[in-house]
Formats: sequence, structure tokens, C-alpha cells
Amino acid sequence: MKQNIKTLYFAYGCLLLLSGCASVLLAGASGGVAYSITNIAYKTIPYPIDQVDFANRLALMKMGIKYVDVIKTENRARIFAETYELKIYIDLDKITPKSTKISVDAKKNFLVKDKSTAEAIIAGTEAMLSKD
Repeated sequence: MKQNIKTLYFAYGCLLLLSGCASVLLAGASGGVAYSITNIAYKTIPYPIDQVDFANRLALMKMGIKYVDVIKTENRARIFAETYELKIYIDLDKITPKSTKISVDAKKNFLVKDKSTAEAIIAGTEAMLSKD
């Protein structure tokens, strides 16, 4: 009897995980911004990493999001930002000299993420780039 209950809980847990993945994939496919299984928004855009970095700072400032710090390497930048209730991690990865992948992880706490803010940061960055 105990084995059946454990099997039932295991199956129920798997169903919950699988249903969440399906909704993440559908939501990402419809909005132009994709999401990883961990709900991190990402998109590759056709601009060099330095331009994307500058446009991202402008977008954060326009949105009233506090820019905290950045760690840069040759092919990557990790930007730390925050609001009064979110910790935001933005990764810019150089794909080619003319294209950059932007990933945004907006966390409210350990379990809750804000996908709409992450998507808005990507859209704001693209809007700043298109003004040039």
C-alpha cells in the first residue's frame, strides 16, 4: 500500500513538472522571446555586444531599474540590476561579432520569477537599438 502511494505521488509530481514545461514553451514561442525551463527569457539579436550593453543600460534607466554592477569578459557581460522587489541578472553573450544573445532572469525570490519584466527588458533593449 505504501509503495502505491509513493508511486502515485511520483507520477503526480512528474505531471506537474511536464505541464509547466509545456506552458513555458508555448508562452515563449508566441511572444518572440523564448524561455528556458528555468523561466529565464532569452533572445538573440543582430547587434554587437558593446551596442547591446549600452542599449540595455538605457533601457534599464528608462524603466527605472537600478543598475548595480557588471562583470565583463571578452565574449560576455553579466549585468546586475534591481528594483525594490526584484533581483535582475542579465547575461550578454557574444554569438558572432554582429550578434548577441541576451538572457534575463528577474527573480522575486528563490521560487518566483517575473517573466513579464524579463521580456520587457529585452524589448526595451531592442527598442533602444532600433533608435540608432
